[in-house]
Amino acid sequence: MTRRRDLPLARKSAAGLLCAATGAGAQFLVVLVVTRSLAPAHAGAFFAATALCLMLAGIIRLDTGNGLVYFLAGAPREPEPAGRPVLLVALAPVTALSLVIAAAVAVFGHRLAPVIGVPASVWPVLAAALPAVAIADVLIAATRGLGSMRPTLFLTGVAQPLGQVALLSTGLLAGAPVPVLTAAWALPALPVGAVAARWLRGRTPTVHWGRFWRYTAPRSAAAAIQAVFQRLDIVIVAALAGPAPAAVYTAATRFKVVGQLAGQGLAQAVQPGLVRALARGDLGRARELYQTATMWLVMVTWPVWLGYAALAPWLLQIFGASYSRGTSVALVLSATMMVASACGMVDVLLIASGHTTASLVNAACAVAVTIVLDVLLVPVHGALGAALGWSGGVLLKNLLPLVQISRRYGLRPFGRHSMAAFGLRVAA
Repeated sequence: MTRRRDLPLARKSAAGLLCAATGAGAQFLVVLVVTRSLAPAHAGAFFAATALCLMLAGIIRLDTGNGLVYFLAGAPREPEPAGRPVLLVALAPVTALSLVIAAAVAVFGHRLAPVIGVPASVWPVLAAALPAVAIADVLIAATRGLGSMRPTLFLTGVAQPLGQVALLSTGLLAGAPVPVLTAAWALPALPVGAVAARWLRGRTPTVHWGRFWRYTAPRSAAAAIQAVFQRLDIVIVAALAGPAPAAVYTAATRFKVVGQLAGQGLAQAVQPGLVRALARGDLGRARELYQTATMWLVMVTWPVWLGYAALAPWLLQIFGASYSRGTSVALVLSATMMVASACGMVDVLLIASGHTTASLVNAACAVAVTIVLDVLLVPVHGALGAALGWSGGVLLKNLLPLVQISRRYGLRPFGRHSMAAFGLRVAA
């Protein structure tokens, strides 16, 4: 029975991993074409601009994507009395907040140009891109709540990243400046969001505003902190060490996208099942999903990290001769991601069990540790200092929820279901 129930998970996980692999490959190509075409200082300015956009979009989303998955996967399909369409409940605050922040970026952003190293002409582009990037991500997340990975696989894994590569390559060949390149990077969010909205049309239930936001609001703050955590290191390096070291740091840490997107791909496949299992109080099924997904994550990512640690001095040279200085960053990255992979999707499990406040506290602690370490280490050690600060935050962010779910539910990342997943992987 266990093996039979693992097959749908394996198929969904494979779809998530395929989406992750395509997205990681496209993001790697973005870094490659930018670093090979621009001087390190200009490449660093572009990376700082896109990191800012993604960081702000992560704040704007208010984690409504996970809220939609939770309600679409776990809530009954019958309309609730006095309820509103769940997409309206989720998107109305996101849209309003995106317009407010976009206006602030357009009016005041240029004052940060000397501090961060992002040209003043880029800030209006970031302002225009923010609403599209944030809303598209929310709409794509909602499609997963209806039980299908296909829209995510096509839109996030294929259409959007490959569109970015194509437009950026065209702009670089034409000698476009950083503002135009930033616009080319953001533009694919528009058609991707439109396709997701079309796919969702007429397929979502109603929900009370209060019920939706009582679940989502605590996680909104945690998601904002997580968005800052994921991208702040690039911005800090650009501000404290300069755009050129930021380019080296971005190139050396680009491989972390492989592990992050592999985890994201598995999480997208497993999260609806975890929500249903924990809503029913079925800890056995939750344990099975958690241990199976963790083993898949380790088997997929550990060979990548070991290979990257061994080959980093040669691999980094594909970005340019000056980027081999990031070897020490690559070693810190590899060791940290191996530990994080072995913890499994602990934060996803914590959120699926309804402990959004605990997730918020964990994320805040991780960001605080990262910022403190970055401020202390980046001025002295540059990109390596940022890598060490990021590593401290990642380890804390994974170990805290690991202890919490173990104490509350007795769930651990490895067990008998791990061996079943390993056998299925070998057979495949």
